[in-house]
Amino acid sequence: MSANLASFLYLVSGILFILALRGLSHPTTSRQGNVYGMVGMAIAIGTTLLYATPSFGGFVLIVLGLAIGGGIGAVIAKRIAMTAMPQLVAAFHSLVGLAAVMVAAAALYAPESFGIGTLGAIHAQALVEMSLGVAIGAITFTGSIIAFLKLDGRMSGKPILLPMRHVVNAGLAIALVVLIVLLVTTQSTSIFWLIVIASLVLGVLIIIPIGGADMPVVVSMLNSYSGWAAAGIGFTLGNLALIITGALVGSSGAILSYIMCKGMNRSFISVILGGFGGETAAAADDGIERTVKQGSADDAAYLMANAQKVIIVPGYGMAVAQAQHALRELADKLKEAGVEVKYAIHPVAGRMPGHMNVLLAEAQVPYDEVFELEDINSEFAQADVAYVIGANDVTNPAARDDKTSPIYGMPILDVDKARTCLFVKRSLGSGYAGIDNTLFYKDGTMMLLGDAKKMTEDIVKAMDH
Repeated sequence: MSANLASFLYLVSGILFILALRGLSHPTTSRQGNVYGMVGMAIAIGTTLLYATPSFGGFVLIVLGLAIGGGIGAVIAKRIAMTAMPQLVAAFHSLVGLAAVMVAAAALYAPESFGIGTLGAIHAQALVEMSLGVAIGAITFTGSIIAFLKLDGRMSGKPILLPMRHVVNAGLAIALVVLIVLLVTTQSTSIFWLIVIASLVLGVLIIIPIGGADMPVVVSMLNSYSGWAAAGIGFTLGNLALIITGALVGSSGAILSYIMCKGMNRSFISVILGGFGGETAAAADDGIERTVKQGSADDAAYLMANAQKVIIVPGYGMAVAQAQHALRELADKLKEAGVEVKYAIHPVAGRMPGHMNVLLAEAQVPYDEVFELEDINSEFAQADVAYVIGANDVTNPAARDDKTSPIYGMPILDVDKARTCLFVKRSLGSGYAGIDNTLFYKDGTMMLLGDAKKMTEDIVKAMDH
């Protein structure tokens, strides 16, 4: 295959990747977007195999690697529950970072194979690209592992605040710059692995102080890092498809991180510095005795059956209980009774961007019934019932009313403005941010304590009576 044809095919795959991102931006076109992405990746892989023209043995090894990796990916994708999608994304990000480190190491030890010079005489430009790629890749690897452990519940979602963490992080960042300069000037393999070690440590230290409330931002941030790592290695390899793909992932992840931060009214720097989420919740620290109004499925069924407008607010509690199908059944029952039903989605509900949208799409909830915060928040005041199913932090009025609250200023869904707020939750405990929800104690709130799926199913049964 000629270089011109390979460049053209890489350009085609890049265009398909752009179309994939465009398609994935809306639920109605997401399937088509996935198809574009798969076709683009197939073209990129095929072009690389044909253009690189490896030996027969090398070709067999590459195909074998593709088969093993693709097989593992297919099995995981088939078995993984939709509720575990955030931690799966984090885990896959770690693999991208690890791949960047491995490719950079291969380029360092066998530069002739990559056309970047000879051992001990690698082009300075290639060394800079390699250093940046391996540093970002290593940070992505360990950072994604920590994010996976937090999201999967294997590590506490509370921030782990090490003493002088900012000083240590700044010191490591400066050390990385120095090591990269030394690698370019000395081409020492020892310096290369010091860069890897320093970056691995920095990846851990960046993520562990970040609390649960900021996890959606962390996921999109790590997505961006993995893209820039791939782009850096793409320059080292001289691979146009890898550069295009990495730049697309890196830039889109950065934009998404900005959108998430805006949705939480927080700066990107404040998220990276960490510390938010997992604060000690205390409902009665001010000496005021608070009470809640607790209801049953029969109470909820009566209120919703006699309502004219119900707004459903799904959250991570719905995901954990896998209640999306029961929720769809409840909505269908209400619509049959002539009740107007809409869904309200907060941009950081769940554990990753779009988490709730994916779960509702799985339950075949009509797309035209699902609205983002800015499009539906004004309608809560006209709603008879707001049915909140596990969306704790994103409905907490303290973010709007209490200037002393750690989440003050974060845009929330104004469910407390509905005539009645039915809140489904296992207990009165705090959400992932670790902050007590003052919504529980408002006069218009009725707590429905129990498993979200069972409670929703019981409400449906009660409506049939």
